[in-house]
Amino acid sequence: MSRVIGVAVVGYGGMGGWHTRILQQIPETELKGVYDILPERNQAAEAVGIHAYGSLEELLADPTVDVVTVAIPNDAHKDVVIAALEAGKLAISEKPVTTSSAILEEMIAAAHRTGSIFTVHQNRRWDEDYLVARSIVESGKLGRVFAIQSRVHGSRGIPGDWRNTKEHGGGMVLDWGVHLLDQMNMMMGRMPVSVYATLSNVTNEEVDDGFTATFTYDNGLIFTVEVGTSNFINLPRWYVEGLNGTAVIEDFHVNGKIVVATADEEHDAVPIITAAGLTKTMAPRTPETIAEEPLPRIDTDIKDYYRNIAKVVNGEADPIVTHDQQRQLMRLMEAIFESAEKNEVVRF
Repeated sequence: MSRVIGVAVVGYGGMGGWHTRILQQIPETELKGVYDILPERNQAAEAVGIHAYGSLEELLADPTVDVVTVAIPNDAHKDVVIAALEAGKLAISEKPVTTSSAILEEMIAAAHRTGSIFTVHQNRRWDEDYLVARSIVESGKLGRVFAIQSRVHGSRGIPGDWRNTKEHGGGMVLDWGVHLLDQMNMMMGRMPVSVYATLSNVTNEEVDDGFTATFTYDNGLIFTVEVGTSNFINLPRWYVEGLNGTAVIEDFHVNGKIVVATADEEHDAVPIITAAGLTKTMAPRTPETIAEEPLPRIDTDIKDYYRNIAKVVNGEADPIVTHDQQRQLMRLMEAIFESAEKNEVVRF
């Protein structure tokens, strides 16, 4: 039987705490402890029965630790990840892996040099709304898909921590954009040919508090990725358009519907009266020519991420999140910043 792997978490903030709770629910993993540079967070961990190491060095020296998960500010990922690799541990970086392609290459080089494994926690691959949207696109139900919109909206601005500082790699492109772009890459299976992007600075001048990026693919498909933090009425989480129908997923809870054409109109469209005139173009289809369907549901379990890591440590699988996938993500994020700064289309 495969042995249970030992995992330690560096950083006991919001995501660090989330990792500890998940790890304690998985039979294939054993949480060995945490380390945070803030003493009060180590004390908080111990208060709920989690061992807190006295230093990062102590954590890395623990021979029972196979895996180190790094859940600290973005600019600090590199040094801790490399230290873990040099200690012979499998290193998991929280997303975004780092703040530039050049730094990412340093981290990958350290993995090659040490022979240790380095991967990234892209947890939103297990979001049901994404998996449902992907299944609809792949099903062919909508006919040829020509446009996809993926967005998240909130109204609280950027969280009041390191995420609103440029120094620590804050901003919504790096915070939420990396999730949506990873989902886009997994759904499309290839890089786009170009992007045009704009950033918003409604509540924060130092980093972006939102963005809209329009990607074009080689088959003409337009994929829009958007994050907003000053939206008091949210637009749909997903909006997928095909030649034969449309699907809308309203939120993370997968509320929404699919509407598809079932037959051509037997007669010309009947004009409708709008506020100040007539229109055939926007006249609704007649009921007998369309069908409305509920969205499919997909069972998903984020614990599969660490189950994969356990298999990797035991030599039974490769990491789900690869170096080349991270290279593509960093290129996409850097292109968004470049496009917004130059106010022009960036081609890949």
